[in-house]
Amino acid sequence: MQVEFRLLGEVGAQVDGRPIDVGPARQRYVLAALLVEVNHPVSMDQLAERVWGEDRPAQAAGTLRAYLSRLRAAVPVAGEWGIRRRSGGYLLEVDEAAVDLHLFRRLVTQARGGRDTAESVALYERALTLWRGEAFADLDTPWFTALRYPLQAERFAAQLDYHDLRIRHGEDATLLADLTALAALHPLDERLAGQLMIALYRSGRQADALACYARIRCELAETLGTDPGFALQRLHQQILAADSALSPARAPVMADVTGATRTPQTAAGVSLVPRTLPAAPPLFIGRDRELAELDDALKVQLTTDTVRIVTIGGCGGIGKTWLALRWAHQNADAFPDGQLYVNLRGFDACGSPMSAAVAVRTLLGALAVDPAAIPPTLDTQVALYRSLIFGRRMVIVLDNAHDTTQVAALLPGNPSCFVLVTSRNELAGLTTGHGAHPIALPPLDQAEARRLFTSHVGSRRAAADPGAVASLLDLCAGLPLALSIIAARAKVRPDFPLRALAENLGRDSARLDALDAGEPAADLKAVFSWSYRTLTAPAARLFRLLGMHPGPDTDAEAAASMAALDPAQARRLLTELTRAHLLIEHRPGRYTYHDLLRAYAAEQARTTDTEAVRRAASRRVLDHYVHTAHTAMLLLYPHRHPITLPAPEDGVRPTVLTDPHQAMAWYAAEHAVLIAAVRQAADLGFGTLTWQLAWALVTYFDHQGHWQDLLATQQTALDAAQRHGDRLGQAHAHSGLVRAYTRLGRHDQVRAHVEQTLTLFSAVGDQVGLANAHRGVASLLETYHDYRQALGHAEQARDLYQQAGHQAGLAHALNAIGWYHTLLGHHDQALIHCEEALDLHVELGHQHGQATTWDSLGHAHLHLGHHAQAAACYEHALRLFREVADCYNEAATLVRLGDAHHAAGHGRPAGDAWRRALEIFEQLGHADADRVRTKIHDHLEP
Repeated sequence: MQVEFRLLGEVGAQVDGRPIDVGPARQRYVLAALLVEVNHPVSMDQLAERVWGEDRPAQAAGTLRAYLSRLRAAVPVAGEWGIRRRSGGYLLEVDEAAVDLHLFRRLVTQARGGRDTAESVALYERALTLWRGEAFADLDTPWFTALRYPLQAERFAAQLDYHDLRIRHGEDATLLADLTALAALHPLDERLAGQLMIALYRSGRQADALACYARIRCELAETLGTDPGFALQRLHQQILAADSALSPARAPVMADVTGATRTPQTAAGVSLVPRTLPAAPPLFIGRDRELAELDDALKVQLTTDTVRIVTIGGCGGIGKTWLALRWAHQNADAFPDGQLYVNLRGFDACGSPMSAAVAVRTLLGALAVDPAAIPPTLDTQVALYRSLIFGRRMVIVLDNAHDTTQVAALLPGNPSCFVLVTSRNELAGLTTGHGAHPIALPPLDQAEARRLFTSHVGSRRAAADPGAVASLLDLCAGLPLALSIIAARAKVRPDFPLRALAENLGRDSARLDALDAGEPAADLKAVFSWSYRTLTAPAARLFRLLGMHPGPDTDAEAAASMAALDPAQARRLLTELTRAHLLIEHRPGRYTYHDLLRAYAAEQARTTDTEAVRRAASRRVLDHYVHTAHTAMLLLYPHRHPITLPAPEDGVRPTVLTDPHQAMAWYAAEHAVLIAAVRQAADLGFGTLTWQLAWALVTYFDHQGHWQDLLATQQTALDAAQRHGDRLGQAHAHSGLVRAYTRLGRHDQVRAHVEQTLTLFSAVGDQVGLANAHRGVASLLETYHDYRQALGHAEQARDLYQQAGHQAGLAHALNAIGWYHTLLGHHDQALIHCEEALDLHVELGHQHGQATTWDSLGHAHLHLGHHAQAAACYEHALRLFREVADCYNEAATLVRLGDAHHAAGHGRPAGDAWRRALEIFEQLGHADADRVRTKIHDHLEP
C-alpha cells in the first residue's frame, strides 16, 4: 500500500490513490502539525499551540490524545507509517517522500544540483505540480498562517529557477503567458522582470521588453525610492543594443542576468528570520558596566529558561537606543531566529505615543504577516504575534516607551525571547509586575566623552587644542547625542579651529534658553542651533517645516509638498539633513527626528516663520495626504462612489500610485501618519480636509479590520464638520460611524447616525449618498427583524442608484432587495433579484459584490429545499470572501453552509462548517460566536 499526505493545498491523505477521511478540522490540524516536522517529535505544548493558538481548551492534552488515537486508526497501514510516542512528544514516522511538502523540497534540491538540464526541468515540473493551492489552505491558526508565507516564497523561488533553465535553452516563448501573469503578481521582483524582458525580446517584442523595464523602474522609484539593480540595468542596455549575448545559444542563467539570489531558507525550512534592527551606532564608546549587565541577564535567561526583560532608562539624548542596538548586534548569534525592533515614540513632541495596536501590527509586518491576514482586534493580534514568536529565540527591542501599559501587550509569552525596553520613564510596573531588570544610564564620564569626541574628529586635531575640547565637552555634559552633533559640525569644517567652534557655541549658549524637558545641564538647544546654522537656507527651511509634520515619519513626496518643492530637490535636502545628524533615515526612504530635535525644529518654525507660512505648509502636506489617499482608495476599491476634490494646492505633489499593490503598500506605510494627519487637520481648523481624509480611509480600515481606528477618525471628522457647519462632511462622517459601530456590534449607537445620514444627504442633494444611507437604514432594521420596512428602504436605494446611474450601487441594492424578500419568505422573488444583481456584479468585475450575492442566492435555495444548490452557492461565496479577505462575511456564510448541510442530513460537513465559523467569530471577538456555539451544542453534541 502507498500512503500519500497533502499539505500544499487542503490538508488530506490517500492510500493507493484513494482519498481517506482524516477527521474534522482540529484533527487535520494535528495531522498537519506532525507532517510539517515528519519523523521529528513534537511536544504536547507545541501541538496545542499549533492547533489552538492561545485559545487552547482546558482539557487540551486529553483532546489531543483522542485526535491522535483517531488518526492512528484513520490510515491502518502497519509498518509503513505510524504516530509514535517519544520522550519529546509525538512524531509521525513515514518516508518524507510520502508528504508533498517534503517531496517538493527534495525534488527542488535535486533539480538545483542536477547536471542534466532536461532532467532538472522534469524535476522542477514535478515539484511545482505538487502545489494544489495555498499551503494549509483549510488551516488558519497563527502558527500555520506564519508558515504559509515562507512556503510561498520557496515556491516562487523554485518557479524562477525553473524559468531560468527553460530560458537558458531557448524555451522562453512557451513561458511568456506564465511570466506575464507572475510579473503582475510580483511587480517589484527584478529577477522575474529580467526573465520576462528576455522572453519578450526573443519573441521579437523589443519595445514590450523595454516597456517592461520602464514599468519596474518606475515602480521601484515610487514604492522604494530606488533604481533597478546593476544587472537589470545592464540587461536593459543589452536589449537596446540588440546584444548577441542574449541569443538562446549564449543565454546566461537568469540569476546571473538579474543579479538576484534565491530566496534563503532556514534550517527548518519553514520560517523567515526577521532582522529589523536599525544599524548599530558606528562609534560607540564606554558603557562597559551596562554591557556587562546585559550579558549577565542573557546568561540568566539561558540557564533558567525564563523570559528576560531589561529596561534601559535615562534622559533624552543619553544613548539608551545606542546601547540597546550595540548589545543586540553584538549578541546576534545568541538569537538565531531573528531580531525585532519598534520605535514606540513615547515622547514625540508633535504626536501621541504609538498605541499598542499599531505597535503589534508593526511587529506582525516584520514577521511577514500579510496585512489582510491580521485579525481585527488587539487581543487577537497579540495572540497571533505571540504565537508566531513562540519557541523562537529572538531579541525584541521596544524603543522609546512611554509607560508600562504601552509595552505590556508586546511582551512575549514564552521564555525563548529576550526583551530590551528603552524609556525616559522608570517603568516601575515592568519591574514589579513582569520581573524586568532595570538599568539606569548615566551621562558619559569625562574620559568616555573625550574618547567619543576624539574618535569623531581624530586624535591629532583633538590633541592640538585640549582646552577647546574640554569646553565643548562641558557644553555637552556627557550626552552622546550632543557630542555627535558637535563632532559632525567639526568634521564638515576641518579647517575651522576647535577653539573658534567652542567660542561660537559658548556665545550661542548664553543667548538661547535651555530646552524645558527636564534634561541635565547640557545646553542642547545651543548644540542644535550650532548645527542648524550650518545648513543651507533651503535645508534649514525644510528642517523647520518638518517639525510641524503630523508624524511620526515622512517620505520625500510628503516633505516636498510641505515645502512646495520638487521631490528630487526634497530628496537632496533630506540627504543634507541626515548628513548633519538633524534627521534620521530610519527606513529606506522614510525620515524622522529624534524627539528633542523635533521639538527644536518646531520652535524654530514658530520663531522664524510667520503663522501664515506655517499654516500654508501644514495645509499643503494635509492636502498631499488627502489626494494620495483618495487615489489609493479608488485603486483598491474602484466601485466606491468617489467624492469630488478640488485641485491640489499650489506646490502639492501627491504620490503617484498606479495599481492596487502600490496603494496597499502606501496605506500600510502611512497608517500611523494618516491617523495623526486627521487629528492635526481638525486641530488646525481645516474642517474640509479633515472629513475628506477620514472618508478616504473608511474602506481600507474596514476591510483590514482596523475598526477602532475607523471609529476614531470618523468621530474626529464629524466633530470638525459640525464646527464648520459642513453638512456634506457631516453626512459622510455619520456614514463612516455607521460602518464602525456596526462592525463593533454597537447597534444601539447606529440608529442616530443612520437617521442623520438620511437627513443630511437629502439636504445636500447627494443621490448616491442618500441611497447608501437607505441601505444603512435597511441593515439597521434587519437587526430588529423588521424585514418589510428594510425591503422598502432597499427599494428606495435601488431607485436612487438608477437615477444617479451608479451601477455598482444598483447591483448592491438589487441583492439587498433579494435578501429581504427571502427573509420575508418570498424565495422565488429573491432568486430573480439576486440573479440580476449577480449578472451586474460580474459585468463590473466586483468580487465582493459577487460574494454577497452568491450568499443571498444560497439562502433562497436553502429555504426552497434545494440543499445541494444552496451549498454550491455558499461555496462560491466563501471562495470570493477569502480572496478579498473579508473574515466576518466568510464566517457568516460558513454558518449558512452548515445550515444547508444540516438540512440535507449531512452531519459531519455541517459540523465542520459551524466549527470553522465559530473559530473565526472567536478570533474577531464577535458576538455571533455565542449563537454558533449554541447551534453546535443543540444539533451536534449528545
